Amino acid sequence: QVQLVESGGGLVQAGGSLRLSCAASGSIFSINAMGWYRQAPGKQREVVATITRGGSTNYADSVKGRFTISRDNAKNTVYLQMDSVKPDDTAVYYCYCSANTSPWVRNSYWGQGTQVTVSS
Repeated sequence: QVQLVESGGGLVQAGGSLRLSCAASGSIFSINAMGWYRQAPGKQREVVATITRGGSTNYADSVKGRFTISRDNAKNTVYLQMDSVKPDDTAVYYCYCSANTSPWVRNSYWGQGTQVTVSS
């Protein structure tokens, strides 16, 4: 099994910055894609940003130019730098990864979520 632990959420004013971190641990053979999703009250969970092991990134249109995803493969950690945040960014942010626990077994894993609240 693989565990994901997020940190860095909290309350921030509109226009400010916040950095989320997510560390993976457990029976890790290799970690493939990693990413961040978010879910606002009354809405479906949506992708925010993803990053491959090689560093290729994708972003939701709503965060392009404001958020930056990165990862440290040596630490099995993914980051989300959130700049110029808006009240619409308020949500629970979930870390995600696709990981192999052996050369033949790959599964998806989720963190427990961290609350980000942006005040206007």
